[in-house]
Amino acid sequence: MSEPKTYMNLIGGEWVASQSGQTFENRNPADTREVIGIFQRSGAEDVDAAVQAAKRAYESWRLTPAPKRGEILFRAAELLRQRKEQYARDMTREMGKVLQEARGDVQEAIDMLYFMAGEGRRLYGQTTPSEMPNKFQMSVRVPKGVCGLITPWNFPMAIPSWKILPAIILGNTVVIKPAEDAPLSTYNLVQCLLDAGLPPGVVNIVTGYGEEAGEPLVRHPEVKVISFTGSTAVGQHITKVAAETMKHVSLEMGGKNGIIVMDDADLELAVQGILWGAFGTTGQRCTASSRIIAHRAIANELAERLAVRAREIKVGNGLDETVTMGPSINADQYNIVCNYVAIGKQEGARVLLGGERLTEGEYAHGYFFQPTIFVDVTPEMRIAQEEIFGPVTAIIAVDSFDEAIAVANGVKYGLSSSIYTRDVNKAFRAMRDLDTGIVYVNAPTIGAEIHLPFGGTKATGNGHREGGVQALEVFSEWKSIYVDYSGYLQRAQIDNAE
Repeated sequence: MSEPKTYMNLIGGEWVASQSGQTFENRNPADTREVIGIFQRSGAEDVDAAVQAAKRAYESWRLTPAPKRGEILFRAAELLRQRKEQYARDMTREMGKVLQEARGDVQEAIDMLYFMAGEGRRLYGQTTPSEMPNKFQMSVRVPKGVCGLITPWNFPMAIPSWKILPAIILGNTVVIKPAEDAPLSTYNLVQCLLDAGLPPGVVNIVTGYGEEAGEPLVRHPEVKVISFTGSTAVGQHITKVAAETMKHVSLEMGGKNGIIVMDDADLELAVQGILWGAFGTTGQRCTASSRIIAHRAIANELAERLAVRAREIKVGNGLDETVTMGPSINADQYNIVCNYVAIGKQEGARVLLGGERLTEGEYAHGYFFQPTIFVDVTPEMRIAQEEIFGPVTAIIAVDSFDEAIAVANGVKYGLSSSIYTRDVNKAFRAMRDLDTGIVYVNAPTIGAEIHLPFGGTKATGNGHREGGVQALEVFSEWKSIYVDYSGYLQRAQIDNAE
């Protein structure tokens, strides 16, 4: 293996080392002997330097016409298309997802670049007729300033694109702290923006750990917005800290997503969807299908079919095109999965398939776990309530459609849900009654597209959305403008009382 590259922080258009001189290693979770890169272990001083650079760049970037900002994003999309395969392989090496999925992750960033490039020629406000004569009124979006972005490792290019691109198309500047387990993909995305002509300081990167770099970013008085994707516990902490300086906060956090399979469902289609929803990205998605809520009439048959197909999943290094499921991201997450499987057994659930570590031969140097299916699961069990973030799903039997909806809604999260049924009436009732931000019909709980809002209810978030034009709300303020050309004082509601 070649000598790993050392990556610097990006501050004000310059690549600089952390002020402490400390670094950390990014290792391949499929083979921890491989160091993907060495990154800066940043602290509060580095964060402050990045924020100050972003603040300086803001004054000219906000005055750059939005269509010109969009042209830069469009050029970056073209560059990212050309580099897709290279960057997908980098992603697989740094966080483990199989190549097919890594290509999809990069494609999502390409899609987001094109979509937000188009917003540079829209950014629509409103014009409305005034209630007074000779008066014009409109609303316009205005940027907020410096935005702090904290992103996770499971979608290491897609999620940074969800945050960076709406922020900068509006005229904001950003400081991003990518997850320490997968920072390289953020570098690759930002490199395309730089090569497309993005001015220095508009996007700044500081790498490091949450307590050392993320916390100072959240606390910095010059940061106007914090956009965070990660755990509910950290999101709650960010909310409290950000309130001290009245920052706007956007949170996308956990999920405990359920697929309802009714007795009239196409079982083969349901099995295909469950396999993809439960074991795609090794279950390391906030939208993963970690609960299967099956009508009792078909629950056993569904479980048997699912087990047969799940045995065909090939676990291994995602760079192998024949592999269909990669490793957990790191030792901590790996141990969490192992602990939850033990908890499920203690609670009385039965392991139908899997439930064991993979440690021999090709698995010796990675964090590999078998695809795992629990049956005899009841809704109150911890494995049916708490987010596991691993290749584990639980089948819960119910007796009716109404019970299925109640079980699906009976968790603290509300990100994504799904129903398999041939009954259009049940499908529409589910769309209405499932208390989640995303609902799928005859598809698993994963598969969102960038031009619709992404996010959830309850403990999943704080009401904001990523994706679609709704993402613009997080990073802009509304300004209402009134132009009175009557030549005399008009007092709105007072003079309009008659």
